[in-house]
Amino acid sequence: MSKGKIYVISGPSGVGKGTIVKALISSHDDIKVSVSATTRSPREGEINGESYYFLTKEEFADTVAKDGFIEHAEYCGNSYGTPKKPVFDMLEKGIDVILEIEVQGGVQVMEKFPEAQGIFILPPSMKSLEKRLRGRQSETEEAILRRLETARYELSQVSKYDYFVVNGPLEQAVADVAEIIEKNRD
Repeated sequence: MSKGKIYVISGPSGVGKGTIVKALISSHDDIKVSVSATTRSPREGEINGESYYFLTKEEFADTVAKDGFIEHAEYCGNSYGTPKKPVFDMLEKGIDVILEIEVQGGVQVMEKFPEAQGIFILPPSMKSLEKRLRGRQSETEEAILRRLETARYELSQVSKYDYFVVNGPLEQAVADVAEIIEKNRD
């Protein structure tokens, strides 16, 4: 049996990474999504162990100390990381794994695993990105402005990824990501 492949999907907060990934995996049984860990508080409707592993800062630091993450990074005042064991278990079973992670972590993964394919999701415009962030109605004005500032930096990192997809019409973005994955399979 061949090993699975890692696909890193990154882009600014609010660009629609999660929506694209959910649509993609709903029509592909042979792709799984890694569940990330974070120190941020859950948003309404998020479930521990399914949306994220919600950890205290102490639990997160302990996992880092035990080398339990493939990658980890600080993002807008919170820590995020990809737990190693579940990802490696899926890869060993020949399952392709999507890591839906922020840009700093995505670059770390692609440096550690050169065979990983990086897919950067772009917003149609900064104005549309801001509208999406504000539409969530889950963050303070300060947090939104911090995410927009971070997005400007992240957009400058697109060249570190193998592919980019503009999330304009959702169906097209999902089809573009699916095509990238299909063409990278053996």
